[in-house]
Amino acid sequence: MEYSFLLHVANFSTLFVCSVLKFPQMWVLFRAKSAAGVSLNSLLLELVGFIVFVSYQMYYDYPPPTYLEYPILIAQDVILLLLVLHYNGNLKQSLLYAAVFVGGWKLLTIEKWVIDLAMSLCTFISAGSKLAQLQCLWRSKNSGQVSTLTWALASYTCLARIFTTLVTTGDTQVFVRFVAMTVLNLWVTFTVMYYKPSAKKQD
Repeated sequence: MEYSFLLHVANFSTLFVCSVLKFPQMWVLFRAKSAAGVSLNSLLLELVGFIVFVSYQMYYDYPPPTYLEYPILIAQDVILLLLVLHYNGNLKQSLLYAAVFVGGWKLLTIEKWVIDLAMSLCTFISAGSKLAQLQCLWRSKNSGQVSTLTWALASYTCLARIFTTLVTTGDTQVFVRFVAMTVLNLWVTFTVMYYKPSAKKQD
């Protein structure tokens, strides 16, 4: 009974947090009219990781509450990607990215071995997205346009998903992915805090 209650709390809180997860980052970009410090490569890799993960969960008919936030996150990442491309002056590239992502999404579930292989690489893809953001921060030494709140909330959702994975599916690949993502999200969060230009600019 106790685990059931905690599971509901974890699922609901994760869904709620993810429904607004990227909003702080969007607001920071709107306010600054600049995408400096936000890694385009990180965003693209994150989108790939999200698409692979939700496709895997749906392919194996896992309980929807364990991945329901991912379609919401994908939608928010698409908006964020358009904002970054706009502020970088590369909005025309959005059509190319859209074609690649839609085509790739269709190919994922053609065969079982394809989705299994993609999922086995998903942790490395998602980890790559975090490392790309870290590299961007280390290079610029300025996180003024990167939202601390977004990364902190992402850390919480991964922590919650470690618990829900253990209690529900017990999938080792999914569990390892969330452990790795928790560590890397926290690393990015602390790096963003470290490189904030001043207390007045914190979001």
